Amino acid sequence: MGLLRLHNTLTKKIEEFVPRDSGKAALYVCGPTVYDSSHLGHMRAAIAFDVLRRYLEWK
Repeated sequence: MGLLRLHNTLTKKIEEFVPRDSGKAALYVCGPTVYDSSHLGHMRAAIAFDVLRRYLEWK
């Protein structure tokens, strides 16, 4: 897999993504917690993770 660098919130550093199982990756994304009127910001996480998923599938 090519170079993909992500922010590791545990170490607070940018690190190269290395899958646990070679050639496989899994994502867990929770849905939005909406307490008021829905707005475009609620879709930000969904769009970001969808783009990441599509990139990983393309690679």
